[in-house]
Amino acid sequence: MEFPHSPGAELAGRTVVVTRAETQLGEARRLFERAGAGVIDLPALVIGPPDLWGPLDDALAELDQFHWIIFSSANGVEAVDQRLARQGGSLARRPGGLRLAAVGRKTAQRLETLGAPADFVPPAFVADSLIEHFPVSAWGQRLLLPRVQSGGRTLLAEAFSEAGARVVEVAAYESRCPSALPSPALLALERRSIDAITFSSGKTVDHTCRLLAASFGEAWMEHLAGVRVISIGPQTSRRCRERLGRVDGEADPHDLEGLVAACVRALRDGPLRDRP
Repeated sequence: MEFPHSPGAELAGRTVVVTRAETQLGEARRLFERAGAGVIDLPALVIGPPDLWGPLDDALAELDQFHWIIFSSANGVEAVDQRLARQGGSLARRPGGLRLAAVGRKTAQRLETLGAPADFVPPAFVADSLIEHFPVSAWGQRLLLPRVQSGGRTLLAEAFSEAGARVVEVAAYESRCPSALPSPALLALERRSIDAITFSSGKTVDHTCRLLAASFGEAWMEHLAGVRVISIGPQTSRRCRERLGRVDGEADPHDLEGLVAACVRALRDGPLRDRP
């Protein structure tokens, strides 16, 4: 059976697994369903606090000594604003000389929602672009980089330090692995009824592999045979190749809309799977 490739139906008849954090599945589901896909949630991240709040709280108590806060995720924005609220402040009421940079549309949108629009968003939604296009010389700048506790990239901190900035990098949140696969995802994997699986970070790749191994044992990778592996960007693609041996599509731009488009491209010429 063939499905039309008209707007809104590019993924009609396809089943796509989304591996974002449980609290972030809604928008991805909406975009894939708007493209006609059936969506199966496989939350591969549980967002929670870091092991210690002290380093972040200490940095936030000295915000007037920083020139920039550089956010690489909406999770970091949320964590910083919540901790500021505990100190009686907020990003919207930050010191007058403190500017905000955001990597990615979602990060910038979250700042906008909080009444603290970003002063700088790089043209490409990757950390490398922020470094290349940063609007001022990094020399002598004091930068605060809130980040995930483990598994995040240190590229920003290293690059800005090499350029003469004074960088304070602190854990603002942690993304942990869920305890098990949800039943709908487990059943779809058992039935081999999935057309594509999407990843939005290296950690979603790592945690998904861990969850699959716990559910299916040593032969877990067989359950992804014939399933298109779709990545949101270069770093995630690298992890897909390391852990899964391949990547079949990469978002461009590196956001959810780009992820849907990459999925459409990867599946456009492939046959529809036989359904049980």
